[in-house]
Amino acid sequence: MIDLLRKTLYMGLGALYMTKEKAEQLVEDLVKKGEVSTDEAKTLISELIQKGEQQKEELAQFIRGEMEKRRFDLGLVTKKDLERLEQRIKELEERLNPPVT
Repeated sequence: MIDLLRKTLYMGLGALYMTKEKAEQLVEDLVKKGEVSTDEAKTLISELIQKGEQQKEELAQFIRGEMEKRRFDLGLVTKKDLERLEQRIKELEERLNPPVT
């Protein structure tokens, strides 16, 4: 039963949205029904939370990668790019217009 539950929850985005409270409630219900032992419940809660955090990070990395691809495809500049250009312009202006002494 536990293996089936793990496989079901790990599939798709189910574990992604699994908060600690939800995981504890789900496992507590299984303990009440006698489908898992208390020791198994502790392990299962820990695994659910860990898997959810892992999937959140994987999703965040995927989104960052896709955003970077789209930024590049559209020819958009980043804030760092803009700041670097502003600094370069400032330096060129200072060279062209030295302070009068």
